[in-house]
Amino acid sequence: MQDHSPSEKTGDAKPHRSLFERLTALMAPEPESRTELLAILQDAHERKLIDADAMSMIEGVFQVSELSARDIMVTRAQMDVIDISKPIEEWLPMVLETAHSRFPAVDGERDNVVGILLAKDLLRYYAEESFDVRQTLRKAVFIPESKRLNVLLADFRSKHNHMAIVVDEYGGVAGLVTIEDVLEQIVGDIEDEYDFDEEEDNILAIPDGKDGPRWRVRALTEIAQFNDELGTALVNPNVETIGGFITDHLARVPRKDEEVEIDNLRFRVVRADARHIHMLLVEKLPSSEEAVES
Repeated sequence: MQDHSPSEKTGDAKPHRSLFERLTALMAPEPESRTELLAILQDAHERKLIDADAMSMIEGVFQVSELSARDIMVTRAQMDVIDISKPIEEWLPMVLETAHSRFPAVDGERDNVVGILLAKDLLRYYAEESFDVRQTLRKAVFIPESKRLNVLLADFRSKHNHMAIVVDEYGGVAGLVTIEDVLEQIVGDIEDEYDFDEEEDNILAIPDGKDGPRWRVRALTEIAQFNDELGTALVNPNVETIGGFITDHLARVPRKDEEVEIDNLRFRVVRADARHIHMLLVEKLPSSEEAVES
């Protein structure tokens, strides 16, 4: 006679539960909605059972399932693209200036995306006499604006892609999304080589400004400190930080690479997510008198 395990004999074996299911089972009362679950987790955070970073990531995970590609994409107008119908010498300076690791490659117009160029592949341009940029392009991935970020992240991981081109309902290019953009919705801003080494360094001068002085500024820098260090006179009684100042001025959270000019200052959003600005590039513009003199 074939031997049976106790669970097979009784017929009441319970399916394996995930860690998330086991954790929620310990909560009382059992939450009946996502809102109630978040409230319980927030209460756990307030009682210091969950630290602030963990709580922020949990909220980010929930948010990713609610956002779509259109919510975080770099818009068509803000995309840095290379046009392979033009000589490399025409667009190579832009590649060096922006320092992205990947660029959508178009052939004549922005709606005609023919591939993705990895910046590292351009090293062959300096080593090969018969370099053909078309042969170096990687396949472009196209997604609809409505694609959920949690699904997109799973696709990025399974297919080993890092960039997707977002298209509208008519097939035109609407923007692009990178895997870093999605991950920042969960873990917050991902630091890079331009970040500050010290927490107190909210404003960092950039010595290579060609058209005038420039600074990298944390969005959390207080307006008073910004005015003191840059010699400006920005005022807004409704907000305290420079990031809040820009958001209030636009009446919305700006997108990455968006620019706005205020009082002879040009602000470019270096990094941002759907909720906050993180880093700004600030450039002083010549005053009207200086422009006339020049």
